[in-house]
Amino acid sequence: MREPPHELARRLADRAEAVCRHYLSNGRRQGNYWTVGDVRNTPGRSMFVRLADSARGSAGHWTDAATGEHGDLLDVVREALGLRAFADVAKEARAFLGLSHEAARLASPVRQSVQAPAGSSEAARRLVGMSQPIIGTIVETYLRERGITTLHGTGSLRFHPRCYYRPDDHGPTETWPAMIAAVTDLDGRLTGAHRTWLAPDGLGKAPVDTPRRAMGDLLGNAVRFGVPGSVMAAGEGIETTLSLRCALPDMSMAAALSAAHLAAILFPPTLNRLYIIRDNDPAGDGARDSLIERAIDAGIEAIVLSPRMEDFNDDLRYLGLAALRKSVADQLVRRDRYRFLERVA
Repeated sequence: MREPPHELARRLADRAEAVCRHYLSNGRRQGNYWTVGDVRNTPGRSMFVRLADSARGSAGHWTDAATGEHGDLLDVVREALGLRAFADVAKEARAFLGLSHEAARLASPVRQSVQAPAGSSEAARRLVGMSQPIIGTIVETYLRERGITTLHGTGSLRFHPRCYYRPDDHGPTETWPAMIAAVTDLDGRLTGAHRTWLAPDGLGKAPVDTPRRAMGDLLGNAVRFGVPGSVMAAGEGIETTLSLRCALPDMSMAAALSAAHLAAILFPPTLNRLYIIRDNDPAGDGARDSLIERAIDAGIEAIVLSPRMEDFNDDLRYLGLAALRKSVADQLVRRDRYRFLERVA
């Protein structure tokens, strides 16, 4: 049985500061409160979230002094991610808390006795279910080391402290910490996972031959950040996509994990305009051309976003966020420039 809303809210309240750091990342802690502009993560100080129980109120309760809005941390999850259905809010909350359906199934001794085929979608679901949120882990360290600081809405990323790594079909199995990315279809069903093995301190990838590997059903699916509407961006790599998201934090994005999979990514039914996140290499050019053709056939406007260096993570790290924003601004449709860039600059 799934826990009722009040139980989910209570569990979130037990981790109130972690919730705020994840979903209200534009705010900061002030004493026993987290302050931010509003529940949609706008920079400012008019909204405050109580971080611990006191005589004045319970942890997790928040009030926006400017509008009079108030609520609990389930409301924060809903508004920060732009979710509509409570089922989606509850799913996100369970993922953050590590209470997903997959984790619950793993707790069953009967279920654990049946081994999922290696590399299958079922194995991917179990891996994601065994992982935990990234905030406060070396995954956060790794991403921040690469200049990626916009981490709200990244519930599709997880952390596994001892993820199996096998050098080849006959080599001994090793364990390394890893960033686990959930691959989902357009309905939010988990179909695969991507693993990035990390150094124990998070300051780089693990010293292995292939520190990135995917598993499960990837074709057409992606690692998703935010809820897609009429506009979204899609790219190959997770870090490249997250780097662009630092400049455009309110735009929904998807990482297809390779050039071939980017060319085949499926379009949400609400999509009118697709920004294609290009890498400066021949494979990236081929994926771009194929995706443009498919988008046009589907009646979707396709616009290519090109980095100044090899990819947008290079732009972010070596040129800086201000330069990245300026470069992207020149490539956006005018109304999207205001909607996604100028209001957060």
